[in-house]
Amino acid sequence: MTTLIRLEILRTLRNRKYLLFTVLYPALMYVFFINAYGTGEPAGGLPVKTYFMVSMATFGAVGSVLTGSAQRIALERSSGWTRQLRLTALPGRAYTVAKIAAGAVTTLPAILVVFAVGASQGVELEAGQWAGLVAALWLGSFVFAALGVALGYAAAPDSVQTIVMITYMALALFGGTWFPVSGTLETFARFNPVYLYNKLATFTRPGHTLDLGAVAGLAAFLVVFVAAAAVLYRRDTRQA
Repeated sequence: MTTLIRLEILRTLRNRKYLLFTVLYPALMYVFFINAYGTGEPAGGLPVKTYFMVSMATFGAVGSVLTGSAQRIALERSSGWTRQLRLTALPGRAYTVAKIAAGAVTTLPAILVVFAVGASQGVELEAGQWAGLVAALWLGSFVFAALGVALGYAAAPDSVQTIVMITYMALALFGGTWFPVSGTLETFARFNPVYLYNKLATFTRPGHTLDLGAVAGLAAFLVVFVAAAAVLYRRDTRQA
């Protein structure tokens, strides 16, 4: 399984589209948002530069695992590669776990590049806060890696890109990625995993700790998405 994970990671990192759209694009969007939004008022209780640094890092991380995992799995199913793997000694659960783990590992560049740009733009956090944010966002990305695997098994190769993009943009739009959500919209956003993902940054506010409600919500989504991926994988096996 470790060999499969290593191969998946290397294949992703060699993909120029991955580097452009999930690493460089969020960093560029971060610079755009902090200049367009202004820094006079806080955003979501955080300084504007900190808020959008986190939201663009999560945007890149979610995009990395959703577009990468789902489209690759759909293509592998279409080409017959997944069926060939089932004929080997590799257990089905190992294949699914490898896909989730490899997808989550590849989110680190998207997070680190945006954080580096944020630091260059004047974001000031303590060393422990920087390390805590990287760890929290990386661990949170496993939730979306599992969703990407589930979508890869749920969608046909000719429709997976459309489904993934609609899902990706809808989650980002109502999850506080482009602007802070409040009022009635925030009531519904609490059921959005991207909103919970962005809430992991609230511990950087003075007097606040890690939002355990967001952690619990993301853990619940992880269980649901992993279960969905397992069910869809078994369904695909029966149809093969």
